[in-house]
Amino acid sequence: MGKLTNKVAVITGASKGIGAAIARAFAAEGAAVVVNYAAGREGADKVVKEIVSAGGRATAVGANVANADEVAVLFEKTKATFGRVDVLVNNAGVYTFAPIEEFTVDMYRRLFDTNVLGMLLCTKAAIPLFPTGGGAIVNVSSIVSTLAPPATAVYSGTKGAVDSITKVLAKELGPRNIRVNAVNPGLVITDGAISAGIAGSDFEKGAVAGTPLGRVARPEDIALPTIFLASDDARHITGETIYISGGSGI
Repeated sequence: MGKLTNKVAVITGASKGIGAAIARAFAAEGAAVVVNYAAGREGADKVVKEIVSAGGRATAVGANVANADEVAVLFEKTKATFGRVDVLVNNAGVYTFAPIEEFTVDMYRRLFDTNVLGMLLCTKAAIPLFPTGGGAIVNVSSIVSTLAPPATAVYSGTKGAVDSITKVLAKELGPRNIRVNAVNPGLVITDGAISAGIAGSDFEKGAVAGTPLGRVARPEDIALPTIFLASDDARHITGETIYISGGSGI
């Protein structure tokens, strides 16, 4: 049996990158997976096909996590398909790097609406679907919440909020036996990072130079600790942030 056998997991922003890796890894551990996407239907369908071809269970559900009505539909469809939620992974997120001179209100709203409001909306909508025995919520944060590099005021602010909200909700939901933790990746080479020109850039080289393990992360590196936090192996862990950065920032 896998670590997540008979669990139902909703993973936001799972059509590519870290979210897709988490979805595939959860399914391999026995979970039935809801692969949420905002716009990347083709990518979400591909992830579902891979999971089903490997003998797992999955469905793709579109929803912009910053839209309350769409979030409501996401969890209505989850209930209709699988009946409940045992694990929620709040992975959907966006980033923009810019110095303060280039800060805009639109930038602020885009990042905070997805990274913070989206997490809150999904958590609120998921809570009624958790069984009486509880479950787990894992929020995907970032090492920027404490590393605070230049030109990341808005992005770092969103991830600082994620860390704080994780601790608040761990206390708030603990009596319901719902554990709330966060994973805080460093630089991860995803399709988005490749298309943005980060892979092979001086930025990546600088990140590697500051990382004791000598490499940046792959999406699968983030998926494995997320499985741990979602599983009964972490049954007495809540309110924690686990850094997955190869030692970057220590």
